Amino acid sequence: MADEPQSLVLEHLRRIDRKVDGLLEEFRHFNLRVGSIENHTVGLHLSDVQQNGEIDRIKGRLDRIERRLELVDR
Repeated sequence: MADEPQSLVLEHLRRIDRKVDGLLEEFRHFNLRVGSIENHTVGLHLSDVQQNGEIDRIKGRLDRIERRLELVDR
Protein backbone atom coordinates (compact mmCIF):
# COMPACT_ATOMS: atom_id res chain seq x y z
CA MET A 1 0.00 0.00 0.00
CA ALA A 2 2.90 2.36 0.71
CA ASP A 3 4.19 1.84 -2.86
CA GLU A 4 0.88 2.84 -4.41
CA PRO A 5 0.93 6.58 -3.54
CA GLN A 6 4.61 6.83 -4.41
CA SER A 7 4.12 5.17 -7.81
CA LEU A 8 1.05 7.38 -8.40
CA VAL A 9 3.17 10.48 -7.75
CA LEU A 10 5.90 9.13 -10.03
CA GLU A 11 3.35 8.48 -12.76
CA HIS A 12 2.05 12.05 -12.49
CA LEU A 13 5.60 13.39 -12.57
CA ARG A 14 6.33 11.32 -15.69
CA ARG A 15 3.21 12.71 -17.40
CA ILE A 16 4.25 16.25 -16.49
CA ASP A 17 7.74 15.56 -17.80
CA ARG A 18 6.35 14.30 -21.14
CA LYS A 19 4.13 17.36 -21.44
CA VAL A 20 7.04 19.68 -20.67
CA ASP A 21 9.15 17.88 -23.30
CA GLY A 22 6.36 18.37 -25.82
CA LEU A 23 6.07 22.04 -24.94
CA LEU A 24 9.83 22.51 -25.32
CA GLU A 25 9.72 20.94 -28.77
CA GLU A 26 6.81 23.18 -29.79
CA PHE A 27 8.69 26.19 -28.41
CA ARG A 28 11.74 25.31 -30.53
CA HIS A 29 9.55 25.16 -33.65
CA PHE A 30 7.92 28.44 -32.66
CA ASN A 31 11.34 30.11 -32.28
CA LEU A 32 12.35 28.87 -35.73
CA ARG A 33 9.18 30.28 -37.26
CA VAL A 34 9.60 33.63 -35.50
CA GLY A 35 13.21 33.78 -36.69
CA SER A 36 12.05 33.11 -40.23
CA ILE A 37 9.46 35.89 -39.98
CA GLU A 38 12.10 38.27 -38.63
CA ASN A 39 14.44 37.48 -41.53
CA HIS A 40 11.63 37.98 -44.02
CA THR A 41 10.72 41.32 -42.41
CA VAL A 42 14.33 42.49 -42.62
CA GLY A 43 14.38 41.54 -46.30
CA LEU A 44 11.23 43.55 -46.92
CA HIS A 45 12.68 46.53 -45.10
CA LEU A 46 15.89 46.41 -47.13
CA SER A 47 13.91 46.15 -50.34
CA ASP A 48 11.84 49.18 -49.32
CA VAL A 49 15.00 51.19 -48.58
CA GLN A 50 16.50 50.24 -51.94
CA GLN A 51 13.32 51.20 -53.78
CA ASN A 52 13.19 54.56 -52.01
CA GLY A 53 16.81 55.22 -52.97
CA GLU A 54 16.09 54.34 -56.58
CA ILE A 55 13.02 56.62 -56.62
CA ASP A 56 15.14 59.47 -55.23
CA ARG A 57 17.72 58.97 -57.98
CA ILE A 58 15.00 58.94 -60.65
CA LYS A 59 13.49 62.12 -59.20
CA GLY A 60 16.89 63.81 -59.36
CA ARG A 61 17.39 62.80 -62.97
CA LEU A 62 13.89 63.97 -63.86
CA ASP A 63 14.54 67.34 -62.20
CA ARG A 64 17.74 67.76 -64.26
CA ILE A 65 15.93 66.84 -67.48
CA GLU A 66 13.13 69.31 -66.74
CA ARG A 67 15.67 72.07 -66.04
CA ARG A 68 17.63 71.36 -69.24
CA LEU A 69 14.47 71.37 -71.30
CA GLU A 70 13.29 74.47 -69.46
CA LEU A 71 10.02 72.79 -68.50
CA VAL A 72 9.97 74.22 -64.99
CA ASP A 73 10.11 77.79 -63.67
CA ARG A 74 13.16 78.26 -61.45
